[in-house]
Order: sequence, then C-alpha cells, then structure tokens
Amino acid sequence: MLDLRPLKLLAAAALLIPAAAMAHHGWNWTEEKESRLSGTIVSIDYGNPHTSLELRNAQGVWEVDLAPPSASTRAGFVKGVAKPGDRAVLTGHRSRDAGELAFKAETITVNGKTYDVYPNRPKTLKPAG
Repeated sequence: MLDLRPLKLLAAAALLIPAAAMAHHGWNWTEEKESRLSGTIVSIDYGNPHTSLELRNAQGVWEVDLAPPSASTRAGFVKGVAKPGDRAVLTGHRSRDAGELAFKAETITVNGKTYDVYPNRPKTLKPAG
C-alpha cells in the first residue's frame, strides 16, 4: 500500500504558502491615515510581486512597497529614474504595527519628479514637489 503521509504533509505545507505571501499584499496591514515619509534610498528592487525599496532616515531603514512593476512602469517609475543615494519623499500608509518600519507608498517624489503609482486611490496628502 502506498504511504500517503508525505503527500499529505506536502499538501498542508502548500496551503500555508499563500497566507505568508499575502501578508504584506493589499492594504489591510497598513494604517488608514495617510502619512509622508522621507529619506535616502538604500536599495531598489523592480521585481515582482511589487516594486520595493529601502529608505533610510533618522528612524532607521524602512521597507517600502510600491505598486506591482506594471503599475510602476505606467506611472513612469522605471529603472534609472532613482538610484541608491537619492533623496525621496513618499506619501502612503505606515504599517499598523508601530514597531515595524514598513510603508506602502502611493506616490514617490525623487529628483524633482513625482510618480503616482496608485493613481486611482483617493489621497488626502499632496505629494512633495
């Protein structure tokens, strides 16, 4: 008889992956109130599932999620418009977890230009610039 225990264990583990992957996707992990965040770009990743960057300020290094690469590209935020060392100002939403330096950005202003990566989201703060 075929032992199905390893297969059952693998199936159970596979069910946990989507929950972990969705942990910081969407907006449920963020505060409702919009905030502004500024600092110096440490690194940028234009890959899936969303464009992201690390931003350093007096509070530490923030993990910043922008939009998926296709939306970032439509907004004009593509490779070459920003680089590590550039100063950036973002509008968006902080993590609900006050101990976590995480931010979901709606706009990013860098080198004098603002990129609205979520143009259809209502905004209460005007972008920098």
